[in-house]
Amino acid sequence: MRWWLYRLAAAAAFLAAALALRSPAPLRFASGGRFKVALFADLHYGENAWTDWGPAQDAASDHVMATVLDADKPDFVVYLGDLVTANNVPIPNATLYWDRAISHSRRRGVPWSTVFGNHDDMPFEWPPEWFSPAGIPPVHCLSAAAMQTSGNRTFQIPLNSVLDQSAGSSVCAVNVSGCSFRGTPRIELMKTELNRDGADGLSRSSVGPQELWPGVSNYVLQVLSHEKQQDPALLMYFLDSGGGSYPEVISSAQVRWFGNQSQSLNPDGRIPELIFWHIPSTAYVKVAPKSKTEICKPCVGSLNEEDVAPQEAEWGMMDALAKRSSVKV
Repeated sequence: MRWWLYRLAAAAAFLAAALALRSPAPLRFASGGRFKVALFADLHYGENAWTDWGPAQDAASDHVMATVLDADKPDFVVYLGDLVTANNVPIPNATLYWDRAISHSRRRGVPWSTVFGNHDDMPFEWPPEWFSPAGIPPVHCLSAAAMQTSGNRTFQIPLNSVLDQSAGSSVCAVNVSGCSFRGTPRIELMKTELNRDGADGLSRSSVGPQELWPGVSNYVLQVLSHEKQQDPALLMYFLDSGGGSYPEVISSAQVRWFGNQSQSLNPDGRIPELIFWHIPSTAYVKVAPKSKTEICKPCVGSLNEEDVAPQEAEWGMMDALAKRSSVKV
């Protein structure tokens, strides 16, 4: 067995033990049938962290999430992938940015779940402009303690500590002056989140079955009825659509897992079901409008600027959903 399989098995055992110890209050509809969910996706904390633009975008995300949470007062939050741009994060642990993203829900006591996107565990990508005559900009990589206490989001690392100029090649695995370029695996991101917020029930994220790895965020949550205290009134499924450290797909194994779970929990299809994943299915390419066509004002953002970037292949998930009338689209 390879070393990384040992690491995964050990991490899975640890997380299973941690999850067994927590017994948070169940998610439940309020009187009047309300269960409000806020969804945040593609926050991309840490992107272009060595520029003025990147930290400004992070501050804007902080403001938007705080405003939405305070105004709408949701019962639950879904973080739908790409919380961080790990391929732009040269610090030892992208969990520091991950924690910043979910901190707004934590401070308000709102439970949440997370799903991985294609940027969350990407290895560091060297910006091409760093290899131009201007070279790497002045960067200082803050320590974990400094990151937690400082609003400074700039990184600095001297050129000669990153590039082996005498050999004319880049050094791809270095950890100097507090900097690191190895990326943070999905399992480490999830483990850190559950270590901090799993016991009190704020994080409802989970590590899915080991047979679905390298996908991690594959799990289902039940939301109970207000009137019938023990009966689920909503099922929320979360699927890891890959990317970053492995191909951008929902595998046939995940499709089978969903089929088994839905048949076990909802055999007659009477309970509404919501399905969450990050990277769109190939089916969206056929139905999504093209960019720059004034899609739907007042909608803003990439909806009006970019075409769909779908998964690499379709292995049956959309067919499985089409066959279930309980799935709400």
